[in-house]
Amino acid sequence: MKLTIVSGLSGSGKSVALHALEDEGYYCIDNLPVALLPVAVDSLLEAEFQIALGMDARSGSTELGDFEKTLAGIRNQGVEVELIYLQAQEETLLKRFSETRRKHPLSGGKTDTPLVEAIREEKMLLTEIAGLADLTIDTTHLNVHELSRRIRDRLHTDDSANSGLSVLVQSFGFKHGVPLDSDFVFDVRCLPNPHWEPRLRHQTGKQPDVIQFLEQHDSVEEMYNMIKDFLVVWIPRFAAENRRYLSISIGCTGGQHRSVYMVEKLGKHLSGHSTGQVTTRHRELS
Repeated sequence: MKLTIVSGLSGSGKSVALHALEDEGYYCIDNLPVALLPVAVDSLLEAEFQIALGMDARSGSTELGDFEKTLAGIRNQGVEVELIYLQAQEETLLKRFSETRRKHPLSGGKTDTPLVEAIREEKMLLTEIAGLADLTIDTTHLNVHELSRRIRDRLHTDDSANSGLSVLVQSFGFKHGVPLDSDFVFDVRCLPNPHWEPRLRHQTGKQPDVIQFLEQHDSVEEMYNMIKDFLVVWIPRFAAENRRYLSISIGCTGGQHRSVYMVEKLGKHLSGHSTGQVTTRHRELS
C-alpha cells in the first residue's frame, strides 16, 4: 500500500493537489483528522490502489503534536508513506482569501480571529508536519494549472527514477522572493549582468548571445565550478540517506539571465553525474 498525505497552509493549494492526484488514479480523502489516520490506514491496508489523504490544522494542537508518532506507527506496518507539504507567502495567502471570499478554517468560532492572525496560527500549528515533509512546494508563484503540473511531474519523475532521489534545479529572481521550498539557495547576483547590455536585456539565459556574454567572464565559470563541485559531492550523500526530493534554487536579480544560464548548465551536468532524476525549472520564465 502506498499512502500520500497532503498537508499545508489553507489557501496554498491542497485541494488542487488532491484533485491532481485523483486524476492520476489515487483514491482521495480530504480533511481527515490526525486521530482517524491510523483507523483509515487499517481499513485500507489491503487496498491495491494508491491513496491520498488531505490533512490541515483543524485537528488541533494536541493531535498535531502526536503526528510524528502516528506517522512512525503507520510506517512500521509496512506502509510506504509520502508527505507533501504546501506553503505560500503570507501576502499571497491574504490575496487568495480576499479574491475567493472564503473563510479561513481557523478564523471562525466565537472569537472571529482576524485572517492574518489565523494564517500565522495555522503556520505555527503545522510546524511539525512541515519539518517531516518529504516534498515541500512553494505555491506563491504557481496558478492552479502549474501546481497540478508540478504534482504530476513529481509523480512521473518518481516512477521513471524508480523512487530514487528527485532533484529540482530552479532559477528565480530575488526581487520576486526566494522560493520557500528550497533546500539550497545560491546567489549569483555578483556575476556580470547582461541586463545592462541593451541588446541582451530582453533575451534570457537560454539564448546564444547571453550565453556568449556570460562565458567570456572568468567569474562565471568559477562560480559554476564551485556550485557544481559542491552538488556533485553532496547530492549522493542525500540519496544515501533515503531522501526523496532535493530542491536547489539559483537566484539573480530578475531571474532572466544569470540564474537561467546557471541552472541550464548545472542541470545538464547533474543529469549525468547525480543519483536519481534531475529536472530544471525557471520560475520567472514560466
